[in-house]
Amino acid sequence: MVNSILLAWGKETGKGVRFMFNEKEKLIEILTGVNSSKLNYYIELKKRNKEIVKQNNRLEIIYQLVRDINIDMSIEDIIKRVFGKLPLAVPCDFLGLAQLRKGKLCMTAMMPQILYGYPPIPRDSVLWQCIESGDAHVYDPVSKDDPFILENPALSDQISSMAVAPLFARSLVNGVLLVGSGMLSAYSQAELSFIQQLADHLAICIQNARLYEQVSQAKREWEATFNAVAESIVLIDTNYNILRSNNRLPLDLNPAGDSGDNPKHLKCFQRLWGRAEKCENCPMDEIARTGKPVYERVQTDSGLILDICYYPVYNEKNEIFAVIHHMKDITEQVKMEVQLVQSAKLAAIGEMAAGVAHELNNPMTVIIGTAQLMLRETEEGKAESELLNDIVNCGLRCKKIIQNLLTFSRQDQYPLALTDINEEVGRVLSLIQYQINRNNIEIIQNLQPELPKITANGHHLQQVLINFLLNARDALDTVEREKKIEVQTSLNTGSNGQEQIVVTVKDNGIGIAPENLSKIFNPFYTSKEATRGTGLGLSVSLGIAEAHGGTITVESVPGEGSTFSMVLPVETS
Repeated sequence: MVNSILLAWGKETGKGVRFMFNEKEKLIEILTGVNSSKLNYYIELKKRNKEIVKQNNRLEIIYQLVRDINIDMSIEDIIKRVFGKLPLAVPCDFLGLAQLRKGKLCMTAMMPQILYGYPPIPRDSVLWQCIESGDAHVYDPVSKDDPFILENPALSDQISSMAVAPLFARSLVNGVLLVGSGMLSAYSQAELSFIQQLADHLAICIQNARLYEQVSQAKREWEATFNAVAESIVLIDTNYNILRSNNRLPLDLNPAGDSGDNPKHLKCFQRLWGRAEKCENCPMDEIARTGKPVYERVQTDSGLILDICYYPVYNEKNEIFAVIHHMKDITEQVKMEVQLVQSAKLAAIGEMAAGVAHELNNPMTVIIGTAQLMLRETEEGKAESELLNDIVNCGLRCKKIIQNLLTFSRQDQYPLALTDINEEVGRVLSLIQYQINRNNIEIIQNLQPELPKITANGHHLQQVLINFLLNARDALDTVEREKKIEVQTSLNTGSNGQEQIVVTVKDNGIGIAPENLSKIFNPFYTSKEATRGTGLGLSVSLGIAEAHGGTITVESVPGEGSTFSMVLPVETS
């Protein structure tokens, strides 16, 4: 078609064929922009095709990099990945990333690793100029006088030309991408444009990685907090599937020890309560209806008492998609509350007992005195004499009970003084030894000499020892073998490293049944006959020991004997 136009035009103008072909070349050049000489045409076409291929390669590299960069990568990993691909698109012997941190521009990643320490980049460096202008630049050759280059001579040996491009985050420059080459004139405007495109994509990738790290950190903190909570927390969806648990479920509710991440997603009523069907009056149904938290107290078959709070969890549409079950084992708390109530009752009994004892003490003294006076005036052997003796003995027993009641209820401080425990043991044995020997019981003394003195009330310590000895005597009443009571004192070191004196009374009597060991210190508890014990002796003794900062321990084997020990601390000056 071009030939026809030119031929007609040549005939019309009267020009020759040579002219016709010259004009043809000019017209083709005008239409295509390529010199139509055969040689130039193919050279230019090849050159442009090469540029197109290079541009396609660059776009492909950007695509691959963006595709291959994961949000869980660190900035160092991202730069390493880019450095491996970038030389296919532009000359690249060095790749660095500088970021703004608290007003300072610092290198945060580079390949290869030729700089160390990452000090802040000087303010008058070309990298800061890129930050302030927001424009990409090529520096060819690299100025050896640039402060950044001067501070890093290893970098000046590595690169001769470099291209820098700003990194944007929400329209603000927050970093610089630096690409360096050992060649001069390595970067044209086309390469610079590509590097800016790369920087724009990297900025997005880095921002995503940073956000991911923040979310991951928040998730790790939440999980650590979630798993550290002592009480059980279970997340259950609205279809009653257990989604998550902090593995603090009571054994009663989790006999297999499964975690809440069981992929089978067992229903909560199956896993927790061992039921085939949904629980009747399930609190989750009430939450679905009201949208408000629910509280209930549950007791398991084994006796565990649980406070369970149910909290709704909402999604972005403000719909309940799950319920948090917060379970707190309050079994010990409830037991303690019962004990406190019992202690209050005992305190009230103690106050009442003190009042009763004071009221009974005086009339009982009169009764005993009158009976003794009448007994003196009555001949021995008569029936009246026996009755009066019974009155006196019963009166004395009542006086003893009254005294124990007063001791049990007494709240005042004991008068304390430096006390030699061996001397107190000696005084007690001199008072009670005859009574014990009369029962054919051998007393063995094993007292450690030169024990340190302790601050104590000697009279009350004697009361404890007398109680130990009388109990040992009573435990030997029905024993047919040789009867023995061993009294021992010793100096030991407690678990806290403090010295302590231990006074031990050991017998080879009938012992104490295991089920009764936990009861023997309870007020008014006794296993003796009604005429031989009030049930207050050991309770009073324990109170005395604790008032001195000590305690009483018991070991017993039924049929073999018992060992009572009073442990008292030694104060160090």
